[in-house]
Amino acid sequence: MVTGGGLGWLCATAAAVGVVHTLLGPDHYLPFVAMSRAGRWSFQRTLAITVACGVGHVVGSIVLGFVGIALGAALFRLEHVEAVRGGLAGWLLLAFGVVYGSWGVRYALRTRRHAHWHAHADGTVHMHPHVHLAEHAHVHAPPADPGAGRPVNLTPWVLFTIFVFGPCEPLIPLLMYPAAAGGVVDVVLVTTVFGVATIATMTLVVAAGCFGLGAMRFGRLERYSHALAGLAVAICGGAVVVGL
Repeated sequence: MVTGGGLGWLCATAAAVGVVHTLLGPDHYLPFVAMSRAGRWSFQRTLAITVACGVGHVVGSIVLGFVGIALGAALFRLEHVEAVRGGLAGWLLLAFGVVYGSWGVRYALRTRRHAHWHAHADGTVHMHPHVHLAEHAHVHAPPADPGAGRPVNLTPWVLFTIFVFGPCEPLIPLLMYPAAAGGVVDVVLVTTVFGVATIATMTLVVAAGCFGLGAMRFGRLERYSHALAGLAVAICGGAVVVGL
């Protein structure tokens, strides 16, 4: 087991790396803020999804690290696997952003309100506004729900899957291997500190972002919220792919 002072420094390093690693990666929080605003998630739901994705994000790397340590895998091999996972997660995030953003553009166009004149058999002529989310409805029919058909139910699961693939790059080379020299207890303690710091930072930044966006009003741009959310996610994915 690592001596008390050494283990303390290792835990402090784990906490610092978890915080900095998260803050420097907008993909850890920007997708949640953007999708929360676009999907009109509740604050509680947004934080729950963030925590769940954060847990999947951290646990994926921890499992890989434990397996590698147990099998005696060389560090460079584990780093190669993490790099492959990171590339895959980036492409998945990019693809999801593009698909969601494309749907968002179509949604914005279909929710653009415009009017038509209608003439009835009794000679009455009137005009009424409508959108094209559903089949054209008569003026006296209940208005179409602009939010109908939003694919928000699958979005949290898609994000969770992507974050499970996404690696915590500093965890294995900087923390798990040094901790492994002290035994399993040290590895568990260090990875727990790193995981808590990472997830807590994700949650706090997402909460701050949601409060900030919640206070803003975008007027006519509001109907483009899905398209803008998709763009934000795609940018995050593209940054991961190119290694920014």
